[in-house]
Amino acid sequence: MQWIGALLFIGTTTLAGFDISKRLNERPKHIRHMKNALQILEAEILYSQLPLPDAFATIAKQVPDPIGSFFKHVKDSLAYHNNNLSQVWNWYLEELMTSSAFDTNEAEILKQFGRTLGQHDFNQQQKHIHLTIKHLDRELDDARDNQYKYSKMAKSLGLLCGLFIVLLLI
Repeated sequence: MQWIGALLFIGTTTLAGFDISKRLNERPKHIRHMKNALQILEAEILYSQLPLPDAFATIAKQVPDPIGSFFKHVKDSLAYHNNNLSQVWNWYLEELMTSSAFDTNEAEILKQFGRTLGQHDFNQQQKHIHLTIKHLDRELDDARDNQYKYSKMAKSLGLLCGLFIVLLLI
């Protein structure tokens, strides 16, 4: 019975390590998807001159989840409830934070962007989009560094911590 408990404990810590590694590996991908979404948004605003809900619908079709569903939810909320864009943006951004691998830095960058979205003319809005993309570039570099440094280590530490604790308790 003691060995079954030990194996379950080692399995749990190993799975925790793999989960941490998965989040480290997904963070750069999610940041790239958000950058892609912002570039699509820029094109839709400047060249197609679509209203924001229509631009969000276009983004939702072209960008994979969870970023695509974020823009779909924002679009739906604006279309059906006619709410304040900044409030809707922040509401669904909190949901995005739980379903994605974004860090608090990306959340703050996107919150700041949400405050400016739809508040300025085309040129100013383009500048805000470029600024947000620059900030996301910086976070992408940081995410890649963390992925390279810590992804394999998280997997190994999950297993090794489980083994160490089991050996201490036996």
